[in-house]
Amino acid sequence: MSTKHYFSSTAANTLVPRALRALVTANPHLALDEAQRVVANKSHDPSTVSIIGGGGSGHEPAWSGFVGDGLLAAAACGDIFASPSTKQVLAAMRCAPSDKGTILLITNYTGDRLHFGLAAERAKATGLGGEEVALIAATDDVSIGRTMKIMCAAAADRWSFSRCMALGQALNAQTVSIGSALDHCHVPGRQHQSIPEDVCVIGAGIHNEPGQTMLSPFPSVQAVVKHCLALLCDQGDAERAFVQFETGDSVALLVNNYGGLSPLELGALTDEVQTQLASTYDIKPCRTFAGAFETSLNAPGFSISLCNISAAARECQETSASELLELLDRPTTAVSWPVVVRPEAVSETASANGVLPHKIVDAQNATDAEDKLVVDPSMLEKAVRSACEAAISAEPKLTEWDMVMGDGDCGEAVKGLCEAVLRMMDDGVAAKGSVLALLMSLMDAVDDMGGTLGAIFGILLSAFYSALRAKSSEQRASSPGVVPSLLYAAALASAVESLMSHTPAREGDRTVMDVLIPFANTFARSGDFAASVKTAAEKADATRFLEPRLGRASYVGKASGQELPDPGAWALYEMLSGFARGLDI
Repeated sequence: MSTKHYFSSTAANTLVPRALRALVTANPHLALDEAQRVVANKSHDPSTVSIIGGGGSGHEPAWSGFVGDGLLAAAACGDIFASPSTKQVLAAMRCAPSDKGTILLITNYTGDRLHFGLAAERAKATGLGGEEVALIAATDDVSIGRTMKIMCAAAADRWSFSRCMALGQALNAQTVSIGSALDHCHVPGRQHQSIPEDVCVIGAGIHNEPGQTMLSPFPSVQAVVKHCLALLCDQGDAERAFVQFETGDSVALLVNNYGGLSPLELGALTDEVQTQLASTYDIKPCRTFAGAFETSLNAPGFSISLCNISAAARECQETSASELLELLDRPTTAVSWPVVVRPEAVSETASANGVLPHKIVDAQNATDAEDKLVVDPSMLEKAVRSACEAAISAEPKLTEWDMVMGDGDCGEAVKGLCEAVLRMMDDGVAAKGSVLALLMSLMDAVDDMGGTLGAIFGILLSAFYSALRAKSSEQRASSPGVVPSLLYAAALASAVESLMSHTPAREGDRTVMDVLIPFANTFARSGDFAASVKTAAEKADATRFLEPRLGRASYVGKASGQELPDPGAWALYEMLSGFARGLDI
């Protein structure tokens, strides 16, 4: 956890107004009472119930990011992790007046309950806020037991005051949440107390509160999610089974980023949550929201919330699950609320869950029916396996070198490709000894590789396949006695020429081309694969003395003077060397 910030230790008093000014200047539909740190919706309709939120700052986008048509009419923003004052709440009510009544929507913290509660009483005494004023505290955290749980509500939009309250109470009663964190966040200007490296916290709050459970040694992500979902969904836990989930219920899922997780990791966590919900509890959310909704500055953690919409509708008795879903899906101008429902285009290829089917190409059928490039299947398989195993064994040093010279992903990418090829070999892709069929399958595997090296290999294999098929046809027509190794050498030379039209990299630039070009040239001249591999070995080792001229290594300072081989060039050499050993040459 980093304790460095771009703003100084005084940031607690300066960050909030500056952030609010930036929010409002970037979004003209919002207004700012800077003195009271209130963000309001300029187009709020006073004839509707006014729903006002707020709380301490440091949890952005809550609450200011949720102000707009269809969501909050205004939000009062306190200092970092501190409730807004009663004066601020009353200012928010003045910015969003209502003839029908006002609901103050907050999280269940003592400071918020007291200041918003006092503001509600003041408003009632002075007539501010419309016909009625009420407070709703969201109380969905299941890290504490049922005996301490307080039934409150969330608010719905554009209904009568009494109906809003009834619905809010029903929705709140049917919502459960749990959080997990790897460490506390760091508040600018405050001392940081970290969580031990081998501990994962379950029930972590957004103010660095202690968690409900400390899991150690550090568990797998599957175990973390399993523990969290048990607290949310296990109907056998009488102390925490707040919400009943029946078969067929419409359930909304929200996975919230505490602020310190990358969107990539949060996406993977969301997938794990959905997978376990379906497999363990037969819950398949009808709506899924994933992102930063209520953060804890830079805390590395997340929370899971489940709302049983069908149960809330049953409890409310004045509405249906479909109507609540329609309200959930209704467009909003709030800056930070995600749009998860869009008009659906009709597709004959997508499945019900939106996943496109993966079409498998029959490599054998994709080649010519008169394929004459057939070799001993056992020899072909042995050579390919040997090439893959050599590259996989080299992965640690490829990764080590690429951490210095590049992005650090070369070794893993090469290993992943080779493992995929080995699985294909297990499936019998070389069983008929067809070189063209094997190349077609290799092309499909390389397409999944990604990265610069993946593109290089992909272009090379595609061009090699085309050249080899063309040259084999020419051989059958006019030169049946041509030595096979020269046929492959000529096709490879043609493929390298095609590749060079797509990349500026040449020999001497310290890339994979420093091995590929001289290997292909030697092979084309001699037809001697073993001699060509020897050339590849010399050129791969020589890359340690070359100055990088292309790619990330050309501008990474620490790459200079390291005298490490180029990872891509060395990876190709390992494959060629392994292939040669598999051929016993």
